Amino acid sequence: MKPFNTDNIKQLRAEIDKLGGTIVLVPHINPDGDAIGSVLGLANILKNAGKQVVVIAPNHFPEFLKWMKGSEELVVYVNAREKAQKIIAEAAMICCLDFNHLSRTGEMKELIENFEGQRVMIDHHPYPQGFADLELSHPDYSSTAELVFQVVKAMGYEQYIDLAAAECLFCGIMTDTGSFDYNVSDPQTFNTVSELLALGVNPEDIHGRVFDNYSVDRMRLMGHCLSECMEVFPEYHAAVMYLSKETKARFNYQKGDNEGFVNMPLSIKDIHFSAFFTENDDQIKASFRSKGEFAVNEFATAHFNGGGHRNAAGGEVFDSLKAVVDRFRKLLPEYAEELKRTKLD
Repeated sequence: MKPFNTDNIKQLRAEIDKLGGTIVLVPHINPDGDAIGSVLGLANILKNAGKQVVVIAPNHFPEFLKWMKGSEELVVYVNAREKAQKIIAEAAMICCLDFNHLSRTGEMKELIENFEGQRVMIDHHPYPQGFADLELSHPDYSSTAELVFQVVKAMGYEQYIDLAAAECLFCGIMTDTGSFDYNVSDPQTFNTVSELLALGVNPEDIHGRVFDNYSVDRMRLMGHCLSECMEVFPEYHAAVMYLSKETKARFNYQKGDNEGFVNMPLSIKDIHFSAFFTENDDQIKASFRSKGEFAVNEFATAHFNGGGHRNAAGGEVFDSLKAVVDRFRKLLPEYAEELKRTKLD
């Protein structure tokens, strides 16, 4: 892993040490395990250091992440706009975690753009927008949660990492690596996990809280998607799954119920490129995963208004679900040779 810019670390420590007001931590819209784990992990650490901290999420997050300490105090912007706006207006610093473009904050975009205090970004995605006063951008990390852990240590705040914070950060790393199935080529990731386990983290317990906590409706939804909404293209070593609004309604869909669906086709022999499209009220959310050298972030950027990492990326499209799935099918022949020669790590 690349070393930190020590000047940035020193500046962040100095800014936090001298703050007299509130630090607001913000994850991206539709926050996942890494986003929530990162903000709550850092919130617990900063609170242990005696800082005033408030976490404001742009919108709701899945029920299976609400066991983490601090989730009960988290402010959901779409539920409490006036309260959140007042907190931000009086804050001294906004720290943005697990995103590097303000478009990823939904209705909070202008609030962060117009914020007059210190803006900090801690993120592991490539190609940052450059909106923050201080950026800690490290795409070579498995997850923002791992990055937060290393940043805290580099700042000299390691003594404030308690079990609750460690559990949040472990959850972030675990979920953003698909339970350590991808984005884990650097040994430092496992060194970080080892340090978190030494703080008392129980990996089996956290895995159970996240992945063994689904509803009967979710299990039936998964079975339906695998049976009726998955297409496999063996000649391209690829597969696609899709989820319509009608199917969501049929199976009483709750936010987060499709977590991990995009990874499922990768369990099929000789499939190393998977796409999953979810129909929402205003757009189609695209998720892509791959094994080996096929760069889904480049694929997402070129065709689906997205980006991310080599083996895990996403995007969004303002079109019909049918049109988006058709577009994916038609794109596969263009990548036939690349997919055919892809080497698995």
